Amino acid sequence: MRIGFLGLGKMGLPMARHLLAARYDLTVWNRTRERSEVLAREGVQVASTPADVARTSDVVMTMLFDDAAHEDVLFGPRDLPVNGLLGALRPGALHISLSTISVAFSERLTREHARRGQSFVAAPVFGRPNMAEQGKLWIVMAGTDEAVHEARPLLEPLSRGISVIGKEPRQAHALKLGGNFLINTMIHSLGEAFVFAASQGIEPEVFMDTVNNALFQSPFYAAYAKVMLDPPREAGATLDLVFKDLHLLLDAAGSSGVRLSLAEELANAFDQARMQGLGNEDGAVAQYRMAQQRSTRQNGSQKVVKQA
Repeated sequence: MRIGFLGLGKMGLPMARHLLAARYDLTVWNRTRERSEVLAREGVQVASTPADVARTSDVVMTMLFDDAAHEDVLFGPRDLPVNGLLGALRPGALHISLSTISVAFSERLTREHARRGQSFVAAPVFGRPNMAEQGKLWIVMAGTDEAVHEARPLLEPLSRGISVIGKEPRQAHALKLGGNFLINTMIHSLGEAFVFAASQGIEPEVFMDTVNNALFQSPFYAAYAKVMLDPPREAGATLDLVFKDLHLLLDAAGSSGVRLSLAEELANAFDQARMQGLGNEDGAVAQYRMAQQRSTRQNGSQKVVKQA
């Protein structure tokens, strides 16, 4: 089976490598060609345009940044639409969307693929780049039974588990947005808890170890606490990315007549942090820094998170 992979960022590159290790015939494309050349040296074919990927592939996977990037890659730039992926993808071919995109855009892609006689599966992933490198992402899938059946074995080399949640692709993208919201409410509350602990003379590491053992017993809490207290050299998901996903959640909720007050408060807080220059920081680190800055303004003294 010939697989095309588009988008070789921090998540996409290790995912493509796992497909290569699984001995799939792989063709890749990335907007910045230097990222593709890394795989070219490992024997992977590099395409010049998204359309070139489509012409040589039975299945294409996309791991792109946002709706705008998908618009450009899937439908082609305005001045050269012939380079778009969908127009060159044959009827019957399968598109697997691994990215976090809006529910509205997912619905649009579902209609477009149906109109063109192509299959479409939404398969957004949970996990930071280190989990992608280990092949331990959790993947959420939605699509027709036939499309999911075809896609599943291709995604297993990338994941530690797969949840099939429905027949409409938009459901998977909606679930991913809801999951990201929970992650960020957890991080936000954890940051404030660390600030509170420090104000009482308790080291955040001691607070985390005690509370996690007593209450959660969660490797997830432990992993994000480590990121917050010992920032990585490179950001996993930046605050800008977190902010984007939060607004996608609010847009989807609004279109269904639902109001999420906590999400609205977080969006306002993130917007202020971005205006303070924290947009390119790791999202977890930035949220801890936000909590510390609020505390510093109130009492004039607060331990500052270590710089990466």
